[in-house]
Amino acid sequence: MNNRHIELGLTDEAVLQMYETMLMARRLDERMWLLNRSGKIPFVISCQGQEAAQVGAAFALNHEKDWIAPYYRDMGVVLHFGMTPKELMLSAFAKAEDPNSGGRQMPGHFGQRKNRILTGSSPVTTQLPHAVGVALAAKMNKEDFITFVTLGEGSSNQGDFHEGMNFAGVHKLPTVVMVENNKYAISVPASKQLACEHVSDRAVGYGMPGVTIDGTDPLNVYEAVKKAADRARSGEGPTLVEAVCYRLTAHSSDDDQRLYRDAEELENEKKLDPLLTFIHYLQEANVLTEEKHNEIEERVNQIVDEATEYAELAPYAKPEHALRYVYDEKGGEA
Repeated sequence: MNNRHIELGLTDEAVLQMYETMLMARRLDERMWLLNRSGKIPFVISCQGQEAAQVGAAFALNHEKDWIAPYYRDMGVVLHFGMTPKELMLSAFAKAEDPNSGGRQMPGHFGQRKNRILTGSSPVTTQLPHAVGVALAAKMNKEDFITFVTLGEGSSNQGDFHEGMNFAGVHKLPTVVMVENNKYAISVPASKQLACEHVSDRAVGYGMPGVTIDGTDPLNVYEAVKKAADRARSGEGPTLVEAVCYRLTAHSSDDDQRLYRDAEELENEKKLDPLLTFIHYLQEANVLTEEKHNEIEERVNQIVDEATEYAELAPYAKPEHALRYVYDEKGGEA
């Protein structure tokens, strides 16, 4: 019997929670696509195929004190760090209660101070220098936390990547950088983005370890990120983790992947769906029974239904609030 999770120090309950979080991210994402196609929400940028990398990494962190700078696909990460399905749906519908921006930003631009989620923005890779800056604050103030930042492999070709990685390496900052390599920067394949074989090959230039792992296995990702996080906490500096995964959808709801991906390639990738492979592992380990599986599915589906209904009926922000927090308001409120 394969009980690799026990060897990694994870209980049966922990890996079931991992699976439920992955499933929640998938079901929310699937619902958002349906809502988009029915004209109810404007935009979806999907996490499907990357849930294992996201959830495996999130479980390796301390979600009660670490700060995260997720990129736009990271539904699995923010769910573990405390963002609720209802809040994610409010963001998708761009409603006034959206915790990220009050409906001002596109979905996937996460930001929630109470759960230590640094605000993201549309220009890619800007979150990396932010995470590095917060890690610098931790080191200067001798505070007991690390930062964790994610990005796509396309983002690793931006100037912010070089500047953030170089600064983190020079100052040995307590941060973990994880590249979710899903093989495509919108329509550009990785082979046309990188001159090196792996994104992790770049780590040596910044004076830090780099590792490439199977991002479709949450236990692989947990192990690698846990090692990197422990290293950062002990004052040894940053690590670059490259989690190779697969984007099972188009880049976004505005993209037609048929123009650059053939059907055979996509079918082959679907065979590596991290949800299916993790279910197989949990069943082999005698952790996930049919009864337990049905119970989790039913609970997740009910939560997604309730979140959808609540968000759809919630009010939009008032037009006169469009300039809030942009210009000074009456009474000196910013």
